[in-house]
Amino acid sequence: MTAKRKQRKNLRTRESQVAQKQKYKSDSQTQLVGDLLVQSVRQKQEEERAAQAEIEALKKQILKQQQEERARREAEEAKKKAEAAKREAEEKRRAARRIKYTEEDYQVLLRIVQAEAGICDARGKILVADVIINRVLSDEFPDSVTEVVYAPSQFQPVSNGSINSVKVTAETIECVNRALDGEDYSQGALFFMNRKGSGSAASWFDRHLDYLFAHDGHEFFK
Repeated sequence: MTAKRKQRKNLRTRESQVAQKQKYKSDSQTQLVGDLLVQSVRQKQEEERAAQAEIEALKKQILKQQQEERARREAEEAKKKAEAAKREAEEKRRAARRIKYTEEDYQVLLRIVQAEAGICDARGKILVADVIINRVLSDEFPDSVTEVVYAPSQFQPVSNGSINSVKVTAETIECVNRALDGEDYSQGALFFMNRKGSGSAASWFDRHLDYLFAHDGHEFFK
């Protein structure tokens, strides 16, 4: 082989090697581009999934807030209705206890409450007035405050005359007004006594009546 032919052969070999290197480089670049593209697509898909998950979580949060707000409004509305029904029932109960009375009845009620419960607390004064109102409302007793209070042998201050000498206080007036407006703690009591002041008469209450409760020195019966 001549030197010239050998030179041409070496040139072709180098060209072939260069071509192979260029092809490998091109293939590598193509592979790299493909890998980058796949990675980009995957990253985009992950971002889309994350965004979708965030949207779904936000939707759930909004739905939960809406449900909680709806439940709150419903509970609030139910509470208002219950309170309104309670007020209506209380007003009906009070209205049923608002007796008719004259000025004389009013003054008698003030004096008997002062005489019987002047040293008692406000509730004790209202309770005594309640018992008298209960009697007015009952078919077993007279229909007016004055007749109830002055019925024979019913109230000690009437029997001993102290009802006529008491000085009615502002608190007694307030308590009587509250009772006449329907305020009632009496549980339907028609009788009351102070056991210490009743002496032997206390046994009549125990034998003939049903004990209800005691408050501020008085025991209540029906």
